[in-house]
Amino acid sequence: FAPLFRLIKRQISKHTMKNIAILMGGFSQEAAVSLQSAATVAEYLDKSKYTAYRILITKEKWVYTDTLGQEIPVDKNDFSLTLEGNKITFDCAFNAIHGTPGEDGYLQAYFALVGVPITGCSMYASALTFNKRDMLSVLKPYGIPRAKAYYLNQGEPFSTREIIKTVGLPCFVKANRSGSSIGVFKAYDEKDIDQAIEKAFEVDTEVIIEEFLKGTEVSVGVITYRGKKRVLPITEIVSENDFFDYEAKYQGKSKEITPARLSDEERKKVEEIALRVYNLLQMKGFSRSEYILVGGVPHLLEMNTTPGLTKNSILPQQAKAAGISLTNLFDNAIEEAMNND
Repeated sequence: FAPLFRLIKRQISKHTMKNIAILMGGFSQEAAVSLQSAATVAEYLDKSKYTAYRILITKEKWVYTDTLGQEIPVDKNDFSLTLEGNKITFDCAFNAIHGTPGEDGYLQAYFALVGVPITGCSMYASALTFNKRDMLSVLKPYGIPRAKAYYLNQGEPFSTREIIKTVGLPCFVKANRSGSSIGVFKAYDEKDIDQAIEKAFEVDTEVIIEEFLKGTEVSVGVITYRGKKRVLPITEIVSENDFFDYEAKYQGKSKEITPARLSDEERKKVEEIALRVYNLLQMKGFSRSEYILVGGVPHLLEMNTTPGLTKNSILPQQAKAAGISLTNLFDNAIEEAMNND
């Protein structure tokens, strides 16, 4: 009877306002970006259908701030609020947390346990894609092009010469489980590698070191929209800095050109491989992947399952170019999550 009950519940809820928890904050250095994404979601959410509650999640607290500025704690037993003596439960959680715990599977697992739908992909897909090393390893048997790489765990011995022999110079040293280019460094010589590894380990206990790929950098969103998987117009990244670092992403030190200046053949290759990766990883909801085109061949760098959602962020830019408004983009994410519940 459970499927029938859910169907009846959905039919009834179609005609009632739905309570949406917009999750923001998180435990990483990406928290500030998350607050901006959450503000955009709250602004553009269809107010004729949804009542939005921005929920701040940090290591210290899970709270909703009311109109008087008072912090109301979330009851984590069932993810509810008590406001003026009334218990508020949620029809869906809109995930706007970049990094941990919103993009690495932890929140997905929690919401599965308390029975509240959450936007985006599953716990497993989220955890897998957040770990660059594991995701690339899973895709390797399928022939997805990627950079040569060397892996390190904190505390294990390593040879800088062996690293250079494997990936060459220059190379990129990256915190393995991090986003927004936090913990990413470009190394030009042996000394740079040692320093970069030390700094990357301040962000994560795992490091991935990759060869430098010289080519055109592009970002491509693949989403499930109105029940169909859809590749959005591709964005070309032209950084004023040495690479697409945090400053270039969030402080205007780059040009993001949508649609990208690619030939029809290059565009088709990027679209095909982006959709294939989305399917191979059994993705749902939003995804935004980064590629470097070398000799016309797209090489996968990473995937984001909770990409930036401000008006100026790449995925919303791509949605706009595809004729999808932010209101429809966010509405679709909620509907998809509730229909998949």
